[in-house]
Amino acid sequence: MKASSTAYEGSMVDGFFPSAVREKFEIYCYRGAAAILAQNFSEQFRQVLAVLEALEIDTTMIRMPGGSKGLIAKYVDELFAESDWRETRITADLHVKLLSPQGNDILRDYIREGYLDGHRIDFVNGKVAFDQEWNSKDQTYDRDLYAFSAFHAAGAIDVGILLTRGNSLGMEFMRSLGKVLDKDGDEGTADVYRKFGASTTFMGKLLYRLDAGRNGGCPILALGITPNCVTDYQA
Repeated sequence: MKASSTAYEGSMVDGFFPSAVREKFEIYCYRGAAAILAQNFSEQFRQVLAVLEALEIDTTMIRMPGGSKGLIAKYVDELFAESDWRETRITADLHVKLLSPQGNDILRDYIREGYLDGHRIDFVNGKVAFDQEWNSKDQTYDRDLYAFSAFHAAGAIDVGILLTRGNSLGMEFMRSLGKVLDKDGDEGTADVYRKFGASTTFMGKLLYRLDAGRNGGCPILALGITPNCVTDYQA
């Protein structure tokens, strides 16, 4: 895929990430997200880097059925289990004031209840958010980016991180994995690659949304899982 036109990548962000992370993930940085994390939220960034360094999946996890939450999503949840990162939902009412031109008199004011309601992020620690998408419908990115934008506009977070399937885990890679496995681990008849179509979540579907500014003003660090995270894969 053509490189993102508005993201900082390569040498622009390498200095913020150890080589072990750079080798395992595709990294794209929007609105200075890496610098914000490193300079303003060093402890949260350290914890995220530790999770990324530890993250290892295998071909069995990829071949197994997904359901509402697949093995890989559950595995990432476990990496955060013993930390202060928590799934978080935001709700807010909007207090609107209509003032005279001089601002001395309130002409009318009212509360718009439920102005923000129901937006969720997988993990929030302080003012840093972390979400993951392995193999959902690609429209899920719109929901995630809207949630990041809503949290950021409300002052609840300053930066968001989104972990997803990298471009390098595309059709060629998935075709090499053969058949799917059933829930008991037995080989089925369907090809693995058919689970990972063009309308599912992978970095290519995320970057054009970020280039279009669908994250609003929220700085975003986009991380793509690559074959270097797959312990038993041989190219």
